[in-house]
Amino acid sequence: RFEAARRVRVDDGWGAPDEAAPPLRTTVTRDASRTIITRNQSPDLSFDRSINPYKGCEHGCVYCFARPTHAFLGLSPGLDFESRLFYKPAAAALLARELGQAKYRCRVIAMGTNTDPYQPIERRYTITRQILEVLEAHRHPVAIVTKSDMIVRDADILARMAARGLAKAAISVTTLDRRLARAMEPRASTPARRLAAMRALNRAGVPTAVMFAPVIPALNDAEMEAVLAAAHEAGAAQAGYVLLRMPLEIKDLFRQWLDEQAPDRAARVIKLMREMRGGRDYDASFGRRMTGTGPYARMIAKRFAAACRRLGLNERRLDLDTSQFRRPAAPGEQLSLL
Repeated sequence: RFEAARRVRVDDGWGAPDEAAPPLRTTVTRDASRTIITRNQSPDLSFDRSINPYKGCEHGCVYCFARPTHAFLGLSPGLDFESRLFYKPAAAALLARELGQAKYRCRVIAMGTNTDPYQPIERRYTITRQILEVLEAHRHPVAIVTKSDMIVRDADILARMAARGLAKAAISVTTLDRRLARAMEPRASTPARRLAAMRALNRAGVPTAVMFAPVIPALNDAEMEAVLAAAHEAGAAQAGYVLLRMPLEIKDLFRQWLDEQAPDRAARVIKLMREMRGGRDYDASFGRRMTGTGPYARMIAKRFAAACRRLGLNERRLDLDTSQFRRPAAPGEQLSLL
């Protein structure tokens, strides 16, 4: 978007007609950010601060609304977003420093709001776990959203925090159809593994929710009730949903994907999406960008509410405790005995 040149991968005809595309090579670059907590003032969100240990996401979800952020780095929201990644090695130290500032006031920190904190490269860099260790040490509440079963690796930390009312997790389940999931979310955990992760977290005492996100009309919306039922069986106490968002480059990327993966439904999907966005590809207005407007959007909302009532989801809030926070001591400062 901000570059003079535009690159598009095409078949130039010199390869064999049935030759497979070369594997996507992932590169990881050190990020030199000097702060780690990102703040927002959106009335659509339940949190005002978040942490993203990585830029870009290896999961490669075609619908990811975070893809356009790569344009600010002079990279493409397409292949670059899922293959040219950035990690923040100083994240834990930066977090401790920011929590230690005298002006800091404790409120729930969200993780997984832009890129997934448990994407595959987390196995190597463990930035997310280091962040959780800092949060636990200072009794700071955290809410995590992920579509990876790798979160179970950190069940030890999350369980201890949850016992104090300081942690909860939401697992994103877009479909129960393994084939559709692999097409939409090629390097994310399978739906079955996500539900298994939900069960494991519940056994560890970590409150869990399910996110049916994004809802894509005529593609996965028929599965809403089945996904919520499966998540309820796995122990989810809360549920939420978000309508597909197609800002900036996403509208073209998603259209291309639809034409390739679901050509029989592509036109209907786009037609319904535009009906829920006031005749446009996307409406970024607060209050409408997450759920859309119009008859089809209202029907989705009613179906979701009815399914939650039937299953007993969202009957209690999973509020976290901010009163236990202990500010990190500054260099040379006497430690508290509490």
